[in-house]
Amino acid sequence: MTPTPCTWSCRTLLQWLGFALCAGITSPSWAVPSFARQTGMACAACHTVFPELTPFGREFKLNGYVLDNIKQVTGIDTSARQTLALNSLPPISLMAQISYTHTSTALPDSGLTGALAKDGDLAFPQQVSFFYAGKIADGLGAFVQLTYDGIGDHFGFDNTDIRYAHHWSFGGANDNGHDMIVGITLNNNPTVQDVWNTTPAWGFPYAASSSAPGSSTSAKVDNGAGGFGQSVGGLGVYVWLDDHFYAEISDYTSAIPGGAHPLDSTQANVVQGSAPYWRLAYERRWDRNSLSVGAFGLDANVHPGNGTALAGVTDKFRDTALDVQYQFIGEDHLATFLGTYISEHQTLNASALDGFAANTHNSLKTLKLAGEYYYQRRIGGTVGYFSTRGSADALLYAPATVTGSANNSPDTTGYVLEVNYLPWLNTKLQAQYIGYQKFNGQSTNYDGSGRNAGNNNTMYLLVWLNF
Repeated sequence: MTPTPCTWSCRTLLQWLGFALCAGITSPSWAVPSFARQTGMACAACHTVFPELTPFGREFKLNGYVLDNIKQVTGIDTSARQTLALNSLPPISLMAQISYTHTSTALPDSGLTGALAKDGDLAFPQQVSFFYAGKIADGLGAFVQLTYDGIGDHFGFDNTDIRYAHHWSFGGANDNGHDMIVGITLNNNPTVQDVWNTTPAWGFPYAASSSAPGSSTSAKVDNGAGGFGQSVGGLGVYVWLDDHFYAEISDYTSAIPGGAHPLDSTQANVVQGSAPYWRLAYERRWDRNSLSVGAFGLDANVHPGNGTALAGVTDKFRDTALDVQYQFIGEDHLATFLGTYISEHQTLNASALDGFAANTHNSLKTLKLAGEYYYQRRIGGTVGYFSTRGSADALLYAPATVTGSANNSPDTTGYVLEVNYLPWLNTKLQAQYIGYQKFNGQSTNYDGSGRNAGNNNTMYLLVWLNF
């Protein structure tokens, strides 16, 4: 059949619009205000508690952030083709985070041997972000984040996703037909384009301390130390079929901000050529429930850099991940379960040759689990578990105060306890506690300098404002 101009599954859209409006009336929530201004909907339409998306929020993102309910500035050429459809109100918003971090034992002074740093760290701000988040033109929208890092004292581009989406209906009318969204995404962080909160860019914890110690390494597709977030750029194409099946293939290359350009030996972690990323997922929705299962992965050939030439042999990383997400969204009660498992195989020919790694073959495995509950989107919390396990390597994970490993292991396990209170739609108060059972390989004297895993247990208090 020939697609009509309005081929966005009208029946499905109306159903979700109705649900979203009802949810917006009955429950408060929190999200980027740009989208709320553009759509005219309460934040609860797209989010449970930011940045976790509802089914309608996932549809909004997959359709290119373009659903709008405000006056448009339009243009039409002589052939009646629309050449401009611009929101009269620019979709701009601001986010501010103010935090306090306290570790169980104060960290060593960075300038005086044997001294300790201040016991407790106030970050005012921890970060401030400016967003352009919404429609650019028909079918084309963006989520662009420019962030001031209060800890590093610098500005830079944060998570950014620019996408175009088009919808087709085919194969018959009513229940016999099929609906398909085909989209293109241009972004700077593998998984930032994803719509489920099991992938690293939007995974739990959604906010954490920038000054407390953390795991010494992570998989390339992950969002931690050694990952590719904000240091690559990629272009991908995705398909969303019948509100059930998702498939995506994207390709990334290094786009490292700052330093020498073109990239040279002064940079680190530089992708040779391109790094393909893939994603498959299936989602089923019934009543107030949704369940998704999926897989994703990344292959990358990387030059270590750090003073070595960006030529010759490379390190090879192959990441494969499985994920599952369950949501229940009631009028008063909301519950979510998130699970992610990432396995990375490393062939470190370049790092071994250059003296950065002792082994030519290593592995890294990461498990993240989280269970969330909220009452009326106003008060609730999360219990999380995390585990990173990998091959011992005497050079990659050498002993060093706080950040090193006495037994040359990256193994880190622990839990997260978090409580959130949202007194207003755009304000979030968070108390988070991270406890470590093992840190960089051991529970006691893990760094070879007498520091125990439990010394890094962290209390983190956050005021999160969005307007």
